[in-house]
Amino acid sequence: MSLLDGRTVLITGASGGIGAATARRLAREGARLVLSDIDTPAVESLAAELGQVAVAADVTRADDLARLVDEPYRRFGRLDVLFNNAGVIRLQPLLDVTVTEWDRVLNVNLRAVFFVMQAVARRMREQKPMTGSELRGKLIQTASIAAYRGGNPLMAPYSASKAGVVSLTRSAAQELARERITSNCVCPGAVDTPMWHQIDREWNALRGWPEGEAWKRRTAPIPLGRPETADDVAGVVLFLAGPDSDYMTGQAIKVDGGLVMGD
Repeated sequence: MSLLDGRTVLITGASGGIGAATARRLAREGARLVLSDIDTPAVESLAAELGQVAVAADVTRADDLARLVDEPYRRFGRLDVLFNNAGVIRLQPLLDVTVTEWDRVLNVNLRAVFFVMQAVARRMREQKPMTGSELRGKLIQTASIAAYRGGNPLMAPYSASKAGVVSLTRSAAQELARERITSNCVCPGAVDTPMWHQIDREWNALRGWPEGEAWKRRTAPIPLGRPETADDVAGVVLFLAGPDSDYMTGQAIKVDGGLVMGD
């Protein structure tokens, strides 16, 4: 048997980067996947590639949220694992952040993460435990080392949102343990994904640096000596989705090559 045989997983922000890498890794381990993203062509293409289910949805819209959470129950009768991964970023000087931009980042990265988590947990607590486990379900969020590192005034809304995700993860772990539902999050570092390509462009433009300079400066101090890949994160999500992490809850796992050590 594969590690996730019989487990149904919902992934938000699934069409690229960490979401897509995780979808491919979990599919290889036998998971039944419901893949959600606002980018309809991309998520449908990935679902077709993997032989899985796609749901085009905007996690900030209540109707879309209800529909994407209902899909695994409609298709498979249950949901075992949520990978709450959708996120956005914008680099701006601290004093230039507008209410509109603050709301956009916090709505996707924190508000939607909470309400997706809440909607899923309400359904999970009513279902039988997973096969071979005492747990009814698992919640996994994507946070960031920005929740700990902070200090970059160009990422103030993003860092605040990811610190909030860590806090929500722990609140859910406390509340839902009695329901036999765990809650953990991963905190990636500088991952070679389209989001970091965006960060590099915006950071370089703001500082007047040449192309690739922000990425070079951000990855140079990594103790393990190389940039992070989306697959590095996907392996940790696989661990959290599988049975070997059943006794873990309330944890924020840094996956960053050693950039941030300690709390």
